Amino acid sequence: MSQLQRWWQALIHGLIRRMKMPLEVFVGLRYTRAKRRNHFISFITMISMLGITLGVMALIVVLSVMNGFENELRGRILGMVSHVTVSSFRGPLQEWQDLRAETLEHAEVIGAAPYTEAEAMISNLSSVSGALIRGIDPEFETSVSEIHENMKFGELGDLVAGEYGIILGSGLANTLDVVPGDRVTMVTPQATSSPLGFLPRLRRFKVVGIFEIGVYEYDRSSAIIHHQDASRLFRLDGGVSGLRLKLEDLDLAPQVRQELKQSIGLEYWVSDWTLRHSNYFKAVRTEKTVMFIILSLIVAVAAFNIVSTLVMVVTDKQADIAILRTLGMSPLSIRWVFMVQGTLSGLIGTLRGLVSGIVVASHIDVIVPALEQFFQTQFLPRGVYPITDLPSEMKQTDVIKIALLSFGLSIVATLYPALRASKTRPAEALSYE
Repeated sequence: MSQLQRWWQALIHGLIRRMKMPLEVFVGLRYTRAKRRNHFISFITMISMLGITLGVMALIVVLSVMNGFENELRGRILGMVSHVTVSSFRGPLQEWQDLRAETLEHAEVIGAAPYTEAEAMISNLSSVSGALIRGIDPEFETSVSEIHENMKFGELGDLVAGEYGIILGSGLANTLDVVPGDRVTMVTPQATSSPLGFLPRLRRFKVVGIFEIGVYEYDRSSAIIHHQDASRLFRLDGGVSGLRLKLEDLDLAPQVRQELKQSIGLEYWVSDWTLRHSNYFKAVRTEKTVMFIILSLIVAVAAFNIVSTLVMVVTDKQADIAILRTLGMSPLSIRWVFMVQGTLSGLIGTLRGLVSGIVVASHIDVIVPALEQFFQTQFLPRGVYPITDLPSEMKQTDVIKIALLSFGLSIVATLYPALRASKTRPAEALSYE
């Protein structure tokens, strides 16, 4: 038995000694403290506790990292898309200033900005790519998105109405092989009638900036221009596609959507991020649930090692059980003796796992770089993964759920050996003593 294991057991024994201790608990604890004649049993006990420790630690660390990834990706996605979107059923919004002022009266709305969305082709020499064009107002855009915080070159203020500047996503800029200062040609789906027939509308834009959100979908296909330039280019007669709203609490988006429907009228279409991206976040939650189930099997295997340990202990203690029975201890009390012994092993393993898991999850930002430096490698290479650091967010509910799972499996694992011990017949057990 290791020194650490003796320390844990001494701590628990000390706590129980201060309380009124039933006979079953007293005998069960004496069995755990006594030096076993069979060293193999001690080895199996140590392995089962170590397995529980590793399983609990792995569950806490993995779920914390997955929580961190989910929040990081959600922050990046919602930094590009809006929490709530308001548009008109009748076409472009013309008097969007009045609607913007009305939506800002809602207590949860902390920002509102006009936007225009359309699809177009962007070309540079022989390079051509489709793009989702977004027209914005640089003055209001910073209140609803985080694009300005993810600019690699330039800034949103470089978009000036009438100068036809454009800001490209980093992936789109790489595809077109352009840098700030270059010019690109935008081809819109709208055609212009001429004596020669219908010709596509073309407009030259100057690249004034490049942004990188860290989500391939947006970096590869998004381009930003001034909303007045977009209105002229896509023939919106000075209007915009709608308003983008930012909320104080994005989890309240469905509730705010319903309230805005009632306050601004039925002529407007109100949507929120849970409708547009619900499948993605549902997939992330499903993956987290599957990982929890898979890693729980580690704890389950380790916990059920307690079964083999207690079966061997019951066999080794046949004479002791028979003597206790002849002294008047009931089968139920015998059952509790061995349940206490097995539960203590599970409790020690669970507590060790909780402590080590919390420590590792809390310092994952220090541990991973140290391991990368030691092994001279990078676990998440830049350019392959959008997130190169392992974010971690430990939730109290996850820790409690893992602790209850581990401790509960440990208790279940003691039932069969304890039942077998309670069925020991004193006459048969002492016949060969």
